[in-house]
Amino acid sequence: MADEYGGIIGAFPYAFRRSDSRLFRSYVVVAGLVTLLLTVLCVLAIVVVFGQTAGARGGSFTLSRSFIALLGLLAVLPVVGPVLLAARTRRRGRDADAGFEPPGNYEPLLAVAGYLFLCSLYLGLVASMPETFVLDSETISRPAPSGVFAPVVAALYAVPAIASPLIPGVAAAVILVVHRWLR
Repeated sequence: MADEYGGIIGAFPYAFRRSDSRLFRSYVVVAGLVTLLLTVLCVLAIVVVFGQTAGARGGSFTLSRSFIALLGLLAVLPVVGPVLLAARTRRRGRDADAGFEPPGNYEPLLAVAGYLFLCSLYLGLVASMPETFVLDSETISRPAPSGVFAPVVAALYAVPAIASPLIPGVAAAVILVVHRWLR
């Protein structure tokens, strides 16, 4: 079974080789790069939090360390989800029936849903930006919306910060809906 894959890392080349969709193949590459970037950012954030709370004992400091790891996981899972779902669908289908091919629009729509999630991560970050924040003991105001996307940015600024995780949450749900609907 040289065509099988072993785990999450092997799913990426397997999905890339097996897919006939150029859009999905591009998503496999982009998802791999974004996953690496998010993993590095999450590890660096955990290192910074460990450095800032090194002398402190458990309690809320331990919670903040765990929270960063949880946020990283919640960001990475929907990014790799379409790749894993497509690889699993192809592998299980081939095991059941040698001539299996998923529906022709399954992988392209998974790629679109994946790209939608990547965009929603950025939109969620914009929506969660406070009006003012302190950076290196300097108070900074978020930039005023301007340009072609000014109405979109203004609408994102109007979203309460507590509701900003709903933006990527809905996009992650779209990935599951596409998978359930088309597999």
